[in-house]
Amino acid sequence: MNAAPDYSAAYVILHTDSDAGIEGHGLTFTIGRGNDICVAAVRALAGFVVGRTLQEITSDMGAFWRHITSGDSQLRWLGPDKGVMHMATAAIVNAIWDLWAKSEGKPVWKLLVDMSPEDLVRCLDFRYVTDVLTKDEALSILRRNVSSKASREKEMMDSGFPAYTTSAGWLGYTEEKIRRLAREGVAEGWRYFKQKVGGNIDDDIRRATILREEIGWDRKLMMDANQVWDVDESISNMRRLAAFDPWWIEEPTSPDDVLGHAAIRRRIAPIRVATGEHCHNRVMFKQLLQAGAIDFCQVDAARLGGLNEVLVVVLMAAKFGVPVCPHAGGVGLCEYVQNISLFDYIAVSASLENRVLEYVDHLHEHFVDPVVIRNGRYMPPMRPGYSVEMHGKTLKKFQFQSGGSKE
Repeated sequence: MNAAPDYSAAYVILHTDSDAGIEGHGLTFTIGRGNDICVAAVRALAGFVVGRTLQEITSDMGAFWRHITSGDSQLRWLGPDKGVMHMATAAIVNAIWDLWAKSEGKPVWKLLVDMSPEDLVRCLDFRYVTDVLTKDEALSILRRNVSSKASREKEMMDSGFPAYTTSAGWLGYTEEKIRRLAREGVAEGWRYFKQKVGGNIDDDIRRATILREEIGWDRKLMMDANQVWDVDESISNMRRLAAFDPWWIEEPTSPDDVLGHAAIRRRIAPIRVATGEHCHNRVMFKQLLQAGAIDFCQVDAARLGGLNEVLVVVLMAAKFGVPVCPHAGGVGLCEYVQNISLFDYIAVSASLENRVLEYVDHLHEHFVDPVVIRNGRYMPPMRPGYSVEMHGKTLKKFQFQSGGSKE
């Protein structure tokens, strides 16, 4: 589906007059053309933050989020709560969270974990989802883990959060490369592997055969179709691929087809269904959960309208008992979502069961605080912020049109 990506990002820096000289950094991942449109959308939203103090915004973060998404009816018309405007909102909102966390001297996950349930809920906007999640229900969910936060946090510091790799599963790799990368993954301690499917079904079967030969049957194998199939085609192809015991099929059809996902889930069980990287707001996730359409909720940190909306989805998924396994295949997304998954386990979810976080192994060298993987698990970041600040030399070298490279 995404045959020729040119990894890009609309990158936001919030400059302050703080004596400490702190800045807020946020980004929205794109795959090339259209990135300039996202930048233009960021500039159109700049008036919501320029000239305001951090305390003004964070004292009522929920109201601020409502204001930036709905305060200008003309800009809201371009969404609402979807598309380029919402992605631009994510870049700005996430930059605010980065700034807030830096001002508190904490990584974002720790900032969230240390909040009381009441303070956290004040950061959220429940409009359009109160039929499935009220503020009181959100408080109840957050209060469940208060007594176990410290022990869960220590567990994460000691052992890390489980991850999965797609390094051996991309389309177009030779058999030799698939085998080599799969063997390397096993040697490095990976327990979860993901394979791209959706090209030629016979080739999908061939590559699945190779992967199972290399990783064995005691490790999980997931599959990702990236939206290429129709509903009936998804069912037919996954019935053929069932012989390889896939744990889930990701994005089997259009990301907007709630009922299609529900039908696929019913008809390919016990194979599970995962989706969410192109789900554009909390309302779509609400419907996917209401319809019983997904087994795994794959929020994207920069397609939803920033961390505020992500947290609403995390809480809704907790109510429905659906594990959150964020999407992380893009510039800075691994850095973002480690904070989300750490918070989810420490403060929200009942257990680590069925929770695993995507990892891709490229482009981390451009970040000041890159992810750290140990034995197939994310180790918690400790540097203050949201982990997506890029090195100045990267910003200078790769800035579109004025930089020295477009790669």
